[in-house]
Amino acid sequence: MRQFHLIHMKTNKSFTKRIKVTKNGKLIARKPGQNHFNARQTGQQRLARKRTQALTMSKRITRRFLPKSGA
Repeated sequence: MRQFHLIHMKTNKSFTKRIKVTKNGKLIARKPGQNHFNARQTGQQRLARKRTQALTMSKRITRRFLPKSGA
């Protein structure tokens, strides 16, 4: 008699490398668009992009990309 394994979702690794899950389950990510072409921006714009931002994602998307993260 063969045993069947449960099918589970795989974590999207490229997505998990870009975010961090905090202790309370919030998602924090770096703002996009700050790798190059920054010379034309003001200093204030550059500083604003350095700060991280909290992500708000629906439960469905969280389950899709981060099944075992606890978020």
